[in-house]
Amino acid sequence: MTKWFNVGKVVNTHGVRGEVRVISTTDFSEERFAIGSSLYLEHPNLNEKLRLTVASHRQHKNFDLLTFENYSNINEVEAFKGGILQVGEDQLSQLEEEEYYYHEIIGCDVETEEGEALGKIKEILSPGANDVWVIQRKNGGKDLLIPYIEQVVKSVDINEKKVIIHLMDGLD
Repeated sequence: MTKWFNVGKVVNTHGVRGEVRVISTTDFSEERFAIGSSLYLEHPNLNEKLRLTVASHRQHKNFDLLTFENYSNINEVEAFKGGILQVGEDQLSQLEEEEYYYHEIIGCDVETEEGEALGKIKEILSPGANDVWVIQRKNGGKDLLIPYIEQVVKSVDINEKKVIIHLMDGLD
């Protein structure tokens, strides 16, 4: 059975020529939304995933704007709103060392170098140069935000779902 990974959410249409507005949930939007690549739309109104082929991709404000082959006007893509764009596990590419997919990091337990359990990674933000990992604290306190940089993240074991960090002054 194929495992599916979300790469974006269709939030609206854009213009009248079949373009849709997508909020990307992938680190690799250039690769995922490249012309000719296949995406699968999962939508509550569909019985099964709809295979789509990207015909165009451009960025506009905080959105990725996509058109799909054989869908050339707003009426044909209106029904895509609220749908989730996905790729199959077989479409994932090999990553470089020290690179991870979001789904591999989310859910990992986080400890300090001293062995203090801090909580679980619940979300990843991509505000700029570095990703920021959002840690839901064990004690229910305010979420801890840590930058994914060498000085902070000391080790990542995706098999054990465990991350060791150096809690620099000012992070906590």
